Amino acid sequence: MAPDTHLQHRTAGSSTTTDAVTLPVEGMTCASCVGRVERALKALPNVEKASVNLATGRAEIRFAGTPDIPAAIAAVERAGYEVPEETTELSVEGMTCASCVGRVERALRGVPGVLEASVNLATERAAVRHLGTVPEGALEAAIRRAGYEARRTALEAAGAREDRERAARERELSSLRRATLVAAMLTLPLFVLEMGGHLIPALHHWIAGSIGTQTSWVVQFALATPVMFGPGLRFHRKGWPNLLRGAPDMNSLVAIGTGAAWAYSVVATFAPGLLPAQALAVYYEAAAVIVTLILLGRFLEARSKGRTSEAIKRLMGLQARSARVERGGEAMEVPVGEVRAGDIVLVRPGERVPVDGEVLDGASYVDESMVTGEPVPVAKEAGARVVGGTVNGNGAFRFRATAVGADTVLAQIVRMVEAAQGSKLPIQALVDRVTMWFVPAVIAVAALTFLIWLVFGPDPALTFALVNAVAVLIIACPCAMGLATPTSIMVGTGRAAEMGVLFRRGEALQSLREASVVAVDKTGTLTKGRPELTDLVTAPGFAADEVLALVAAVEARSEHPLAEAIAAAARARGLALAEPEGFEAVPGHGVAATVGGRRVAVGADRYMARLGIPVSPFAEEAARLGDEGKTPLYAAVDGRLAAAIAVADPIRETTPAAIEALHRLGLKVAMVTGDNRRTAAAIARQLGIDEVEAEVLPEGKVAVVERLKAGGTRKVAFVGDGINDAPALAAADVGLAIGTGTDIAIESADVVLMGGDLRGVPNAIALSQATIRNIRQNLFWAFAYNAALIPVAAGVLYPAAGILLSPILAAAAMGLSSVFVLTNALRLRGFRPPMGGAA
Repeated sequence: MAPDTHLQHRTAGSSTTTDAVTLPVEGMTCASCVGRVERALKALPNVEKASVNLATGRAEIRFAGTPDIPAAIAAVERAGYEVPEETTELSVEGMTCASCVGRVERALRGVPGVLEASVNLATERAAVRHLGTVPEGALEAAIRRAGYEARRTALEAAGAREDRERAARERELSSLRRATLVAAMLTLPLFVLEMGGHLIPALHHWIAGSIGTQTSWVVQFALATPVMFGPGLRFHRKGWPNLLRGAPDMNSLVAIGTGAAWAYSVVATFAPGLLPAQALAVYYEAAAVIVTLILLGRFLEARSKGRTSEAIKRLMGLQARSARVERGGEAMEVPVGEVRAGDIVLVRPGERVPVDGEVLDGASYVDESMVTGEPVPVAKEAGARVVGGTVNGNGAFRFRATAVGADTVLAQIVRMVEAAQGSKLPIQALVDRVTMWFVPAVIAVAALTFLIWLVFGPDPALTFALVNAVAVLIIACPCAMGLATPTSIMVGTGRAAEMGVLFRRGEALQSLREASVVAVDKTGTLTKGRPELTDLVTAPGFAADEVLALVAAVEARSEHPLAEAIAAAARARGLALAEPEGFEAVPGHGVAATVGGRRVAVGADRYMARLGIPVSPFAEEAARLGDEGKTPLYAAVDGRLAAAIAVADPIRETTPAAIEALHRLGLKVAMVTGDNRRTAAAIARQLGIDEVEAEVLPEGKVAVVERLKAGGTRKVAFVGDGINDAPALAAADVGLAIGTGTDIAIESADVVLMGGDLRGVPNAIALSQATIRNIRQNLFWAFAYNAALIPVAAGVLYPAAGILLSPILAAAAMGLSSVFVLTNALRLRGFRPPMGGAA
């Protein structure tokens, strides 16, 4: 079971603590199941909110105060569903007495989702019974907080959770495959025996003349009954209890429909005197074929649903199973779950990096595409950070583990994606309102259909009434409606993760699509976030490298960021810098020093004027730099004007294409910056930005966002990366944080762009548009299917055209509607981002 988010936060302006717990729920098959579980949970006295997702099979419950998990489990079970549990074994080190046992047990029981914990001092083992949603690493962390060391046994080693999930999926698929095959094997001869007689007159006469009609019905009973109460028993086990509780679901519709057809046929076979002579007929083949087709639909549905979460499975599969760690002066192979923060880890060529850390020595190139979406490997050397799950190239290096288990970037990505996949979009509210009343309404329509045909239908009226009522029950199963939204969300957010776009909140999928303005913080988002030497124009008689070496030698003594940029440019060119003498700084003007016997002065035009050196030879260059939003500096050597220099925070190479892509998507782009208006206007002109908000102080960004919203008439997405962007990210309709930015900015955002530049924004918006479009397609077909076919099943076309819908065709259509919705959602896996794979 994949790890789920357990949140504990305070509501703004309130002192009430709100805890959210995620429960896995088994047995849900349609949208009415979702509504039933939600109503059962919301009825609990301390539950503030409950949200159930059919595709993920999970319920997120927000409690007011301490979570009462046993009560929530009991409520789910009373509603007719199950909450699966798991048992984890841990080795506990450091216990010495019975009080240690009690301390560890209390620590474990304090973890949300833990149902029972038992610790054995003699074996130094802890057995923990818990929900499958307890985050990986939470149990070990609780034991460490209590003062002891813990590690999972081999049973719970890294990757075991993924193996359990795969095994559970395979068991479900195997069960459905077996049930479908058994049902099909029994149904096929039954279908030939009954329907063959209708379709082929010669076969009908042969059956009547050889074994007789009555014997044929008995044989059909012998074939249909094992189908009904063998493979089809799953529908009756859940359908009838739910119906008796007054909360019918899809299983109830199937159980009533097939049960009525089978029961009617049994009476016609063994007690024909109870029915009018003209109504004597059997529908064993309808009941059996319906069960078989619905089982086939469920099998195809389960197989497709397994594919919707492939992104999560792939992410989980990226984690290395073992790590080579230095222990006791020698390298040893250990399960990745036993790696601790601070351990020295060795990575050989071609290996997967096991955990997050910082390189100590060695060098290599690492493929980080699973985090950033960028296919180009990244150079790693001493001091560089590495991320668990990424793939090493041909080099080798050692690194110190800084984050392990649930704290790694990969684990956080999985949690973010799962949280987004489990969330409900506002568009789902309509579906929930409809499906809450849908199944009871269908039963009412079926009952009305039965009565109308019984009273007004032609002979045999009872037969017509039964067939049409069963067709209504079968055609209206709301599986497609329940799957329409969550499957698209799962596939869409998973595809986004592969592109390096993480939706921290699933709601952002919908709200991002509605954005009309993208407001972008300039520094670090549009630009690289650090000053660089952008222009160096020399006067006649001076060489560029010569002037740069002299200027950098002087600026090396200055602490100004512009000075650092010049010095960095000289180092990048491999220039040797002489030691300056007689350094002199004139505040607000410039600096001067003697370098290698030559007097060098660097500063603004006013400094040159103070020194009596005219800058007019560079008037044209100064005008150009001004138009580009750059302020020129000048260098003089031995009293002669030597060069014009510009240092600026350069625009990222990827920014122009990203802004062009946003324009193609029909969005306006606004730049938010603290720069002066002239500089901001120059950058906006260069990039084709639509609106400029200049000279904005950090605390003024929220006001800018509100202004851009134009009184609520426009939806604003804000993109930023710094601490001072956090309030604006939170104030915007959608906040997008550059993943290389600060943790505070990321925590305030709805979407995280792991690639670290603006290209992820058009990718995220385009994916949002594609996902919502996909959801609307699903909902249209799900609703249109029911709206169109329920009246047909009820027989409204019969008076005019003599058309009736067979229950068998109804079952096939119902199954195909769910498969269609899932197949349509899976198309999102092939989504092509406008900016390629980068994010």
